[in-house]
Amino acid sequence: MDLTKAPLFLDRIDETIRTRPEQLAIVDLSLDEPVLMTYGELSKLADKCATRLLELGVEQGEAVAYQLPTSWEFVVLTLALWRISATPCPLLPSLREREVKFIMQSSGSKLLIIPDEFRRFRYKPLVEAIRADLPALKHSIVLPQSNRRPASADMGGLLSGEDIAVDEIAARRATGATHAQLLYTSGTTGEPKGVLHTHQTLSSALLAHTTTLELGAADRIWIPSPLAHQTGFLYGMLVSFYIGAAGVYQAIWNVDTARAAIETHGATFVQAAMPFLADISNCDQPPKGLRLFIATGAAIPRQLAQQAREALACSVVGAWGSTEGCLVTVGRPNDPVEKQAGTDGRVIDGMAIRVVDDEGNTLPAGSEGNYQIKTPAMFVTYLHHHEWFEAGFTADGFFDTGDLAVIDAEGYMKITGRKKDVVNRGGEKIPVVEIEELLYQHPAIADATVVAMPDPRLGERACAYIVVKSGQTAPDLSQVTDFLGRHGMAKIYWPERIEVIDELPRTASGKIQKYVLRNDITAKLAMEAEHTS
Repeated sequence: MDLTKAPLFLDRIDETIRTRPEQLAIVDLSLDEPVLMTYGELSKLADKCATRLLELGVEQGEAVAYQLPTSWEFVVLTLALWRISATPCPLLPSLREREVKFIMQSSGSKLLIIPDEFRRFRYKPLVEAIRADLPALKHSIVLPQSNRRPASADMGGLLSGEDIAVDEIAARRATGATHAQLLYTSGTTGEPKGVLHTHQTLSSALLAHTTTLELGAADRIWIPSPLAHQTGFLYGMLVSFYIGAAGVYQAIWNVDTARAAIETHGATFVQAAMPFLADISNCDQPPKGLRLFIATGAAIPRQLAQQAREALACSVVGAWGSTEGCLVTVGRPNDPVEKQAGTDGRVIDGMAIRVVDDEGNTLPAGSEGNYQIKTPAMFVTYLHHHEWFEAGFTADGFFDTGDLAVIDAEGYMKITGRKKDVVNRGGEKIPVVEIEELLYQHPAIADATVVAMPDPRLGERACAYIVVKSGQTAPDLSQVTDFLGRHGMAKIYWPERIEVIDELPRTASGKIQKYVLRNDITAKLAMEAEHTS
């Protein structure tokens, strides 16, 4: 399978629109009554939206930022941006002033599109609070949430008017080298990285994924992950487009909505973080109808895998991917049961993986080392930091993921640790350095660090170890999180436990020995569990 020659996803979408315009494209479960939209209807709305974007002066290659929840509006806007060769730059709805300001400044986006409200948070005051720091921003568009039926909604004016700029849209046709996505991923330097993919790199990922897992138009893709995350964007929305199938979109996590997605609306496939799997497997009436659940973010515990297979009556396998390299390993439904759980699967055809020592020597099967990948689905650069991109590759073209892994004799890979200083909370990477920098600004904290603590549902949560200044009273968890919130940090990044110690363990060179603290909190949690059992 030559992934470098994968058909472009826009061509696949257009083929479905031309040959099967009545094919269902979207099932949006975010309203009281589901929104059902065909490929033909989606195409007409995308053209209308693209015309309005052109009128706003959106240029070819320009990044357009939007902080929208998972919804039909998100899908329409994204397709419209592709049709005029602009670059979608979606932001998680949970991000707040600090993160939004950074991404807007970095991307240079002249246009920001937001909902008026989502989950009781109003976004217009956020934009007003940071607008003075965004000299490039020319337009902000607010999508009212009071009227969201496609027949009458105008998406803040983006669907107004009936004229379509047919010739100008046609002239903007994207190529494989056109930028198709700008996603920001939490880094280890304190600065999020802007990851740029092209239409060809994402199409290579899609061909590999859909072929390996034998996905087709008869499937329905359930999308409970945020569309501003690679899991929802690429392995939800774009997978459904690539195979000409329906996507079933869920904006807010709720087991009953998940049951409706599967049992009422026929979802057969999902790729999502392990907490989603745990929740639907452990509920009173586990939904039936899924064919395959790809669990990402961490290797599936064997007990959960067995329980999920029985409760959901479907195949459950693990996988590993990243924003930069997309999915590289995945389990197959016909893999041995003992490999489906406890590993992150096998390498996908057309890609390569290896484990090396610090000198770059390939290690034998079963040895832990630095995990490196080579894939045609690799991103093309970090925005403004091509030197970071170049530094990530070896001389023979492998990308160093920063993770530690073991590959067994049968080729199954398992992530065992990481060099990157990030907490993986249910598949969401927590930017540790950013949290630490803010903690140091707290008037009562002299020294601080954040480490991962194990969690049975999310895999990891963030625990902050702090040293209190002399004469000050140690702040409790709520006081620390209130402080972070006041400084504009999103709630999803807040630590969920505070440990006060006299001194942080450090090496002779002054580096914090985080493994000591990870071992400490792991032992404390185990002891607490014993006392409560």
